[in-house]
Amino acid sequence: MKRRDFFKASAIGLTIPSTIIKGQKINISKNNPVILSTWNFGLNANIEALKELKNGGNAMDAAEKGAMHAESDVENTSVGFGGLPDEKGKVTLDACVMDRSGNAGSVAFLQNIKHPVSVARKVMEETKHVMLVGEGANQFAIKNGFKEKKLLTKKSKNEWKKWLQNRREMTPHETHDTLSILVQDKKGDLAGACTTSGWAYKMHGRVGDSPIIGAGLFLDNEVGSAAATGLGEEVLKTTGSFLVVELMRQGRSPQEACEEALKRVIKRHNGNPDFQIGYIALRKDGEIGSACLKWSFEYALAKNGSNKLYKINGLIQS
Repeated sequence: MKRRDFFKASAIGLTIPSTIIKGQKINISKNNPVILSTWNFGLNANIEALKELKNGGNAMDAAEKGAMHAESDVENTSVGFGGLPDEKGKVTLDACVMDRSGNAGSVAFLQNIKHPVSVARKVMEETKHVMLVGEGANQFAIKNGFKEKKLLTKKSKNEWKKWLQNRREMTPHETHDTLSILVQDKKGDLAGACTTSGWAYKMHGRVGDSPIIGAGLFLDNEVGSAAATGLGEEVLKTTGSFLVVELMRQGRSPQEACEEALKRVIKRHNGNPDFQIGYIALRKDGEIGSACLKWSFEYALAKNGSNKLYKINGLIQS
């Protein structure tokens, strides 16, 4: 990356905390907080995250609160309570978190627990493990005070029954999917969360990228953070979020890093993949990036006192 792409040091800037990426000094953003999340439901997630920051919470607190809002939204059929079920009519949830110290926690194939993101945080903070799955994750949640709740709503159950009539394979692009949220707090620290009910009507037991550190979410507090949405199987094959962060470490801008990670997917699929992946990235200096393979993608950005939804077109235009 050329030197002009970075903030030039000034007499004032020399006193601002900075980090080094590929020999270049990047000043930590003075415009904190910055909150970046996926899809239109990211707007409300951002609001909840901002509230937490204003109440004295840190980046991890804010990311969790933002994700919890999406998990509680019964109208959101791709995350948490009210999510569309798998082929057997079971709502199974995946989530992960990662904090400024590089600590991480996740849960996969979790059932009957409303807030998998909070269980993932408990795994991170209360155990020596990173991931718990299935019944073990459920038992851990209950042991730690989480209440069991029926997650299949009447609306989602009716949609599932309609699907059973022809069992047409859905795609993540049709149902949207993940709420990924990246936060930088006033200290400049980064954290992130990722939560989903996954691919609608998926095989029972399927787990995507969302609970996998390095695929659905990754951050390095000295460099930046990244998260994914879309077809988890393809994100997993390229450890997409880790790749985006590493490209930023090598000097790419957040935008360039997101696009390069997707170009590698495009190349693997002979120039025209028939699925969607979207990436969001937040660098240590507050600069953001976002890109998707095709069609379009929406992300919500809260920065400098505003919270807006942005729509971008895919790299491949049909």
